[in-house]
Amino acid sequence: MSAAKSTKLSKPKPKSKTRHWRALDAAHHIHPFTETRSLVAEGVRVITRAKGIYIWDSDGKKLIDGMSGLWCVQLGYGNRELAKAGCDALNTLPYYNHFFKTTNPWTAELSAKLTKLTPKGHDRVLFANSGSEANDTALKLIRYYWNLMGKRDKKIHLSRASSYHGVTMATASLSGLTPMHPQWDLPLPGFAKAPTPYWYGAKEGGYGDVTPDEFGIAIARATEQIIQEIGPDRIASFSAEPVQGAGGLIVPPSSYWPEMARICKKHDILLHTDEVVTGFGRLGSWFGSEAYGLEPDIMTMAKGLSSGYQPISAVSLGKRMGDAIAGAEEELVHGYTYSGHPVASAVALKNLEILERERIVSRVKKRIGPYFQHRLRETFEDHPLIGEVRGIGMLGAMEMVADKNTRRHFEKLGHAGMICRDHCFHNGLIMRAIRDTMVLAPPLVIAEEEVEKLLVKAKLCLDMTARDLGVR
Repeated sequence: MSAAKSTKLSKPKPKSKTRHWRALDAAHHIHPFTETRSLVAEGVRVITRAKGIYIWDSDGKKLIDGMSGLWCVQLGYGNRELAKAGCDALNTLPYYNHFFKTTNPWTAELSAKLTKLTPKGHDRVLFANSGSEANDTALKLIRYYWNLMGKRDKKIHLSRASSYHGVTMATASLSGLTPMHPQWDLPLPGFAKAPTPYWYGAKEGGYGDVTPDEFGIAIARATEQIIQEIGPDRIASFSAEPVQGAGGLIVPPSSYWPEMARICKKHDILLHTDEVVTGFGRLGSWFGSEAYGLEPDIMTMAKGLSSGYQPISAVSLGKRMGDAIAGAEEELVHGYTYSGHPVASAVALKNLEILERERIVSRVKKRIGPYFQHRLRETFEDHPLIGEVRGIGMLGAMEMVADKNTRRHFEKLGHAGMICRDHCFHNGLIMRAIRDTMVLAPPLVIAEEEVEKLLVKAKLCLDMTARDLGVR
């Protein structure tokens, strides 16, 4: 075969591999949530392998992944059982769909398994491929349910400021992170926002000095006022993360969720809990709904469902929604090519098996979660740059402020976060910056000694950030 007709990929020399991959990426790959021009100028980081809680880049640099990828690698990297489950499924049934009155063994088993882990009454499950797809599906099902009930005016989806539910046209509209809206002419009609239970920002929000419990009640009552202004007969659902993730790791006061659940029931508003981040052991329970005693009408999940090893998500329906939708005498006009993909289902099923067998969820609740939360506070509560340390289970956050006494943020919000994030990269740690809040969500299998290594690096990076900002 002539050189002109050869289809073999070129093999760059070892020393030039990083440069080669960076050039390809810069020329052809547009990254999510990234300013492409700046990234091309800087040069992308190329991750080539991972094991346990660590990842390595193409130059051999080792980093602790303090974010479990994107909140999802519950079992850590390199789990051979998950890899084998995927490989076995690939060799047996690499693909088939669920249209045309068909299923496959792994998806059928996974459906049944999920109904044993989700809240009571959640006996029906639909599958998708990402959290965004799951939440988009949930919104459609909510509207369909009210249509079936003959209440076609209930079309408004209520969610919270600083919430994150996805990037489709609908889920970006549902999200309360307003920077996501202008580029796409969003939000779409039919979406409304309520305040978020962000107690540390209470003063800034005009609530003054209130206790967390007082604040939780106040935010719930403010939400009820919005419901009354819009009209309960027009509101279809209240969508919320049990603990807000991408909005800055906002852990609600203990008074908030009982009052919000009461308000939703009082006004006949479907409660949709977005468990994409909080599901599968992250809080020390199978789901955040369990941790906060919630009885959602509909629940969405993804990420930890497969520990990130395969793209898969799911929507579970509570009894009243499940009975109505499954009992409708018409075709459900919804579904994806890869809904319940056999390989993804096989990996998710094995992931749940391991989480149960190794008692990972119980370990987060009773051992590693309390250890992580204690050491996080012990390390950072007195740090001159940190105004509040907050977290639950294997979620932790340190909010950087210019003045701890007044809770005053830095004038250019997000600048301190970017400084700290860059120090983290240079010192072998992945720690996410959300505005000026540094967030950690390590794999659930992290050991105590690894927590200590992570916190040493995190403190070093915060010390360097304080120096750069002139904070003592």
